[in-house]
Amino acid sequence: MPVTEEHIRALLTRVTDPNTGQDLVASGQVRGIGIDGDKVAVELVLGYPAASWHGALAEMAEAVLRADPGIAGASVSVSSRVSAHQVQKSLTPLPGVKNIIAVASGKGGVGKSTTSVNLALALAAEGATVGVLDADIHGPSIPRMLGLSGKPDTLDGKRLVPMRAHGLQAMSIGFLIDEDTPMIWRGPMTTQALQQLLTETAWEDLDYLIIDLPPGTGDIQLTLSQRIPVSGALIVTTPQDIALLDARRALRMFEKVEVPVLGIVENMAIHVCSHCGHAEHVFGSGGGARMSEQYEVPLLGSLPLDIAIREQADGGTPTVAAVPDSGIAATYRDIARKAAGRLSLRARNKAIAFPNLVVKD
Repeated sequence: MPVTEEHIRALLTRVTDPNTGQDLVASGQVRGIGIDGDKVAVELVLGYPAASWHGALAEMAEAVLRADPGIAGASVSVSSRVSAHQVQKSLTPLPGVKNIIAVASGKGGVGKSTTSVNLALALAAEGATVGVLDADIHGPSIPRMLGLSGKPDTLDGKRLVPMRAHGLQAMSIGFLIDEDTPMIWRGPMTTQALQQLLTETAWEDLDYLIIDLPPGTGDIQLTLSQRIPVSGALIVTTPQDIALLDARRALRMFEKVEVPVLGIVENMAIHVCSHCGHAEHVFGSGGGARMSEQYEVPLLGSLPLDIAIREQADGGTPTVAAVPDSGIAATYRDIARKAAGRLSLRARNKAIAFPNLVVKD
């Protein structure tokens, strides 16, 4: 019986991509199928960056195809292509930015900024072009975490050129003021500053812009959700009950303004003593999983309470850049792939803003 494309597609439905939670066909990853007698070639194109995952996924698909008695040989190629995805109604993606992902916590002290920077670095390590916007106008921390100092250049005295470190583009109010200068601004001034930092920065062909939000659900968050085109959001929490209460408020806020929550990241989930190896749940356990089940939002992963994460961020070289082959860096990359994979399932945004073209004689 000859091998058909329909049969190949049926076989590929048996392969589930853990980064999207769907099979290869349902997630639209099968781009092409070639058949030459009893030999098959399949092209998979992922909608998210996954340089470290391509080989493993190809092997999974090839194993399923080769197990079929009617197929003598199978080869699978895997690549990635990131598209712009839908944002809130009446808004369109920013020039130079395909997708904005907001990282929120609802509560301070849960390691949100450290998580934001490491996830940005993880997406870049997987092959994406990534930027970070520090939206904490009153307490900017991204410059120190990326080891950046000085003031950004400008284009024609109007737009700011993003600072660069570890392969990321970055912008923060911290680049424009002294580190110890307090920002004693009321809400309207703060939100205006955020919009200017976002729209007056010359972002260069970003697949993802990670926005590190300040704690809470106040003016900055409302401005972001109503005026800035956000493709999705991540919630960072610790297992502690008090942190989970605020994380739930942040999640509900995004639901009300129709910004999809891509998942929950549980930080400081467990501490392993560097001397004796004793493992202890300092902030409780299972909180992220319970929140995930209650709100039907995936738990993308859990990160440990580890002094190295803090030291590396304070030193200007976050974990994913400092020790890219470590287990913690691998966890960040796994979370980043899953977040981007979930986003890739959402409808694409066709209302991309194009520059005005002026033709002169």
